[in-house]
Amino acid sequence: MNDFTFYSPTRIVFGRDAIDRTGQELAAAGFGRALIVYGGGSVVRTGTLDRVKASLDAAGVAHVELGGVRPNPEVSSVRAGIEIARAEAVDVLLPVGGGSTMDAAKAIALGAVYEGDVWDLFSKRAAPKGRIPVVAVPTIPASGSEASDSAVISNDAEHLKCGLNTNLNRPVLAIMDPALTFTLPPYQTAAGVTDMIAHIMERFFSGEPGAPVTDNIACGIIRAVMDEAPRVFEDPCNYDARANIMWAGTLAHNGLAGCGVNIPGGRDGDWTCHGLEHELSALDTAITHGAGLAVIFPAWMRYVWQEHPERFLTFAQGVFDIEPIDDSEEAVRDAVTATIDELQDFFVSLGMPRTLGEFGVKEDDIDQMLAGLKINRGEVFGSFKRLTLEDARAIYRSAL
Repeated sequence: MNDFTFYSPTRIVFGRDAIDRTGQELAAAGFGRALIVYGGGSVVRTGTLDRVKASLDAAGVAHVELGGVRPNPEVSSVRAGIEIARAEAVDVLLPVGGGSTMDAAKAIALGAVYEGDVWDLFSKRAAPKGRIPVVAVPTIPASGSEASDSAVISNDAEHLKCGLNTNLNRPVLAIMDPALTFTLPPYQTAAGVTDMIAHIMERFFSGEPGAPVTDNIACGIIRAVMDEAPRVFEDPCNYDARANIMWAGTLAHNGLAGCGVNIPGGRDGDWTCHGLEHELSALDTAITHGAGLAVIFPAWMRYVWQEHPERFLTFAQGVFDIEPIDDSEEAVRDAVTATIDELQDFFVSLGMPRTLGEFGVKEDDIDQMLAGLKINRGEVFGSFKRLTLEDARAIYRSAL
């Protein structure tokens, strides 16, 4: 087991109708003026936003709003939020929505106390030094942003999508109400399930030797998610199934599933698949992140598995109870192939795409994605297997 530091300071308030405690929790934490950040209107249509505002009003917490944050949030909305945060002297960011809303709020929180342009922080031209605290109210279990150190935003003018990892991104509090996800469309539910599984696999396939306790945590979370997802599709208002999926999304990305299999001196995972997918959704911002991962991850797995077949066999047994019939090279290959097929078939069974062609992506688009990948990841990247831009081209092509 590798040495590691695990830091997860987010206080979690989890349960049915927890959203109605938002104002009470903010007031108890000493916050008095919130900037509510939300997306395209679902929190308005479902009454979620009104419940949050009523809770704030009852607790005496003043509030202003920034709505209209899109999926794959664009830096222009972040800049607008920074202006509001400064002008209104808010002391807390309150995103209500999915990962994009939470990531936008994190970027606003960092940018509001930075003298330059917030894109400097995401393009790595400057390092964040402070932030306004963030309290997250997730309505889509997927990104795990409610307890993670990451935020990702897009810059349409530069055709880039960049992430920033810092403990300053970790929300101080998350209000998690599984009942809010009852009305989540099936496609978003499926993309969320895919995203959280991908967060765990990025850490599992770090390239480092296994750690039995962490491996069992990782595989156990994935198995639980795969068990609960069909129950949600059968009955969208199944509270227990929704609750288990929501909690899994948090545990998948707060760092727990990477303890001991982390890269010494580096991140707790490989993160190549997220890098490849970020260029995909930078190419077309309408592509849902989890849906892109459903295509990219199996393609990457087929390309790299021979680098560390033992990790794939551990994953095969821990998640799917698949084992090779003997120690021969052919048997190992068959077991790994069956495992990747099972994983991809599961994603497809939820309604996720199998190929990039289903997004309308063509081979001519690969050069544009590689240009962004070079800026964000460099000429050589990855820890499970060191890859070049030509390797990335081959993975993209295999997924068409």
